[in-house]
Amino acid sequence: MKLLITGGTGVIGSALVARLQERYEITVTSRSPSKAQQQLGAGVKVVKGLAEIADIGAFHGVINLQGEGIADKRWSAAQKQRLQESRWQVTAELAQRIAAAEQPPKVLISGSAIGYYGAQGDEVMTEDKQVDLPDDFAHQLCAKWEELALQAQSASTRVCVLRTGVVLASDASALQKMLPPYLLGLGGPLGHGRQYFSWIHLQDMVRLIEFLLETPDAQGIYNATAPEPVRQQEFSACLAKTLRKSHFMRVPAWVMKFALGEMSQMLLTGQRVVPARLQQQGFNFEFPQLAAALRDCLLPASSA
Repeated sequence: MKLLITGGTGVIGSALVARLQERYEITVTSRSPSKAQQQLGAGVKVVKGLAEIADIGAFHGVINLQGEGIADKRWSAAQKQRLQESRWQVTAELAQRIAAAEQPPKVLISGSAIGYYGAQGDEVMTEDKQVDLPDDFAHQLCAKWEELALQAQSASTRVCVLRTGVVLASDASALQKMLPPYLLGLGGPLGHGRQYFSWIHLQDMVRLIEFLLETPDAQGIYNATAPEPVRQQEFSACLAKTLRKSHFMRVPAWVMKFALGEMSQMLLTGQRVVPARLQQQGFNFEFPQLAAALRDCLLPASSA
């Protein structure tokens, strides 16, 4: 069976390609086809964009992971526009082409993020929680992203939307960006540290995408997070312990706001998100607890 993956060279996408390529014929879109081909290997077909896809109905499934990194740059007006366009345009085009296809793909799995929920304090956020945050950029970004993807839903095509937490991985992930102060023994919680931190191990992330791809009755919104979110101070302490480093510093909220501007709110407020629907449908996490996930990402097997 054939799969089309957008964003196939990112952290999640490349791991997903590696997991699925033995059983599926995979096509990946990339703005740099030669670089992507070198990264993904000769067994994957790489095209420059959706314009090179003659018939989207030739694919059994479409997995849409494309989007500029949410935390790569400060949220200026121009960066906000880039974040929106990099997600909304490709999702709208996919939905339109799927809807217009004579024999559309059986499934569209499309990205979103837990930023959809905004600041909800200690309240447990399951997929059925309704939020109304018209002035919150992250919520607006995700809400429109999800709305566009769900337009592809039909009797022929089921749509699954992934509200993804912070992905923990060994290479090129958000976790790696957090490490420098901890490696110097200067790690510590952000702000007051009581805000919740919802995370997921990369291995479980790709496994749940595979699960949704291959579960015929799966559709709708899914929280792509581990079942045990932790407070930020607990995450920080666990990370320092894993690295065998001291843990006594704290990053004040005002420093975060000065350095990151509006983006800092995502880190200082957090969300307590749980994957209720995945668990109800029988998905089992290999890394449900933070300590084991961090050890797997950061320590050699011999010392874990």
